[in-house]
Amino acid sequence: MALLDERSQTSKPRILIVEDEPIIALALEEMLQELGFDIASCVSHVAEALAFLSREHVDVALLDVNLGAQKIDPVADALAARDCPFVFTTGYGRSGLPAAHSHRAVVEKPFRMDDLAGAVRAELQGSPWSI
Repeated sequence: MALLDERSQTSKPRILIVEDEPIIALALEEMLQELGFDIASCVSHVAEALAFLSREHVDVALLDVNLGAQKIDPVADALAARDCPFVFTTGYGRSGLPAAHSHRAVVEKPFRMDDLAGAVRAELQGSPWSI
């Protein structure tokens, strides 16, 4: 992961949530705030996520694999190009993951807070935000 820069000089790691189901998005926001994250943004479309990433820094991201008819691949590619850690969420298992990112961490829906915390913390290992 890149060195901590002035954009991430907050007291908490900034997380981007990309999720198209409003109830799940709200639950994720609450869980992640309870776990000590700053919710940088919560978006429901690929274009929104890419636009956000073009102007903002995040320390980690949580990505729903399927956003309606859209696949999350372009967002995963953008995060990987930045060397930014991310975790997939899905109800379909590993088979739905983008092929280029099939090695990434997955939290299957419905998920528990412990599973979510473990996956995100594992992705942050070795970063300035190891929690």
